[in-house]
Amino acid sequence: MLLGKKRKLGRRIEEITVGEKLSLTEKIEDKDILLYLGLTDDANPLYIQHDYASQTPFEKPIVPSIMLTGMITSAISKYLPGPGSHIISQEIEFPKPVYHYSTVEFLFEITEVERSEHNVVMSVVGTNEKNETVINGKIKVCPPHRLEEIHGRALENF
Repeated sequence: MLLGKKRKLGRRIEEITVGEKLSLTEKIEDKDILLYLGLTDDANPLYIQHDYASQTPFEKPIVPSIMLTGMITSAISKYLPGPGSHIISQEIEFPKPVYHYSTVEFLFEITEVERSEHNVVMSVVGTNEKNETVINGKIKVCPPHRLEEIHGRALENF
């Protein structure tokens, strides 16, 4: 359990500027897809059955879009703005499918900093090995709030 352990928080809104970028690359393996499908109890044949997928316009199994969204969420939670962040809204498109064993390069860029609202807006673009855009989105994020020191009275309602 994490109680009592101090965790490093991500960057404060005052430390974030328009134009900042984050790039990361994710290779998608079968084990990752199977773990995701097991956790969500998703048995969509388009994601795992080659015989079914071969008869669709996709021609082979694809990666679930929501799994790709999870990679975006994870990058925001880990790196930009980092731990303590919260996604408020997102508009994400998947113009091309992502296939098993693909490598997706994600590029995040801060496009707005709304200090009075305590929000940042960022774009995200994902490209595959052929440099085709497979993800395109806009995400509004609440960076971590700085907490005041905890005094004895702060825990009275627990």
